[in-house]
Amino acid sequence: MAWLIMEEEEVDGIPVNEFGRLEIGFDYGFDFTGIVTPPVSTDYDVTLYAKLGLYCYNFQKGTNLKFVRWEKYNTSTGTAYIDNYITLEAMDPSCNSVFSFQTVFSAAGCYNQDTYHVQDWRVLACRPTCGKSVNEYFDRHEAMDPFYTGKMPKWLSDDALAFDNKKYYVVQESDLHENDWLLVFMEMELKVSPPLEINKVVVETKEDYITEAREKLHAENAIFYISYKYTGVSSSDHKAIIRKTMDGVPEHMSLEIALVK
Repeated sequence: MAWLIMEEEEVDGIPVNEFGRLEIGFDYGFDFTGIVTPPVSTDYDVTLYAKLGLYCYNFQKGTNLKFVRWEKYNTSTGTAYIDNYITLEAMDPSCNSVFSFQTVFSAAGCYNQDTYHVQDWRVLACRPTCGKSVNEYFDRHEAMDPFYTGKMPKWLSDDALAFDNKKYYVVQESDLHENDWLLVFMEMELKVSPPLEINKVVVETKEDYITEAREKLHAENAIFYISYKYTGVSSSDHKAIIRKTMDGVPEHMSLEIALVK
């Protein structure tokens, strides 16, 4: 894949980096009006983006913050990216405190692979509101094991699951109740709100588990094979492959989502 490299220039006095993206982020704040563009398709999309930012923070910090509501967002566009700067209210259930939280959620492109349509989403910042800058460079290649890069894997067969069960974990119903972020992953694929009915979730990692297979649910890098049904109007069955990766930079996470036809 060839990248278009651009020399730094200025747009309305704002520097643009080599990827053609406005260098704003936390340096300019989430209220910078010059980057506002027409909003994303629905308010519900913003809620999903905010919840995924919270998931990334909870995963990396070991917290259990809950989404309350989103307050505002700005959107910036570049050569190949759309970045959503979202301010929301989060709650810490341990003390019932509500506070301001901010996340940068990026649409990093989409492509077709065989019969799949793949979307690439990234969390580039997730933190209680502050004025620190954002590291917007996501190192997918040098920082990650090749097992988690390149083409999306094919749908997992029953034979593969039976042959090497140390690589896989079939998620149990109790896990689904304890890990509600799995539902958010599914909603990102279909872009609709519940009702969704999970049929089966399998988690794959390159690494074997140490104590119990359910540890794979909490791996930094993992591949999820999810079959589910949308039970609303025009109910239908769906399959999705979701590859979650982290590049070692705090507050960074990537979700590649493939709709299996």
